[in-house]
Amino acid sequence: MIWRVLGADFAKIRKKMIWFLIFLGPLGVVALQGLNFALRYDYLTKLYADDLWGGVLYNTRLLAVPTLLMGLAIVISMIATVEHQTNAWKQVLALPVSRLSVYTAKLLLACTLLAASSTMLGAGTIVLGLALGYGADIPFGTILRMIYYPFLAAMPLVALQTWLSVIVKNQAIPLTVGITCAITSMFAAWYPDWMPLKWPYVADTWEKPLLFVAAGVAVGLAVYAAGAANFARKDVQ
Repeated sequence: MIWRVLGADFAKIRKKMIWFLIFLGPLGVVALQGLNFALRYDYLTKLYADDLWGGVLYNTRLLAVPTLLMGLAIVISMIATVEHQTNAWKQVLALPVSRLSVYTAKLLLACTLLAASSTMLGAGTIVLGLALGYGADIPFGTILRMIYYPFLAAMPLVALQTWLSVIVKNQAIPLTVGITCAITSMFAAWYPDWMPLKWPYVADTWEKPLLFVAAGVAVGLAVYAAGAANFARKDVQ
């Protein structure tokens, strides 16, 4: 049942600007780093002479995480807006599907789009490194960790934004929360390790990154459960 609802949600966003944002995020990050390395090629090549690919990944990561956190708030809000703008929630909930399926499909749609965007970032990073002439010894494992660990560690924010965006009709509220989280996360280095805003930044660099990935997934599931329970009881307009 969930997959039928998810398929319908994909059809609803077929001609929406959401797809443009999914491409824009990783493209913007790679383009900015391409400009960075083009303008400072000699300096950066000498600076990272011992690990050229490591230099590319480090600089890409600095932009990728805040872009992910900002992008997830915007993308999830746009997904929910499809129903909010047309006042279609009552029609959707009148269909012979459970509220849990409807809510879960929204979250799965957001996760699928964000995972696709992260995958494009990985591909773009590989193209950038090759274009800079840093050799064909591509660190695929490190790249996979760079793009997917922060995404998984950010699951609490994905679940929270889905909850707020679906429940609240005025999308200025969830957008404000999401953008505020993205901005304040830039100071994550000073946050204690238990704060979810820090987890995407350290998920692929810490001594035990899988702890933060596991924590992100676990807390994300807990927030999802709370949101689903709230959605099941609340009248959504």
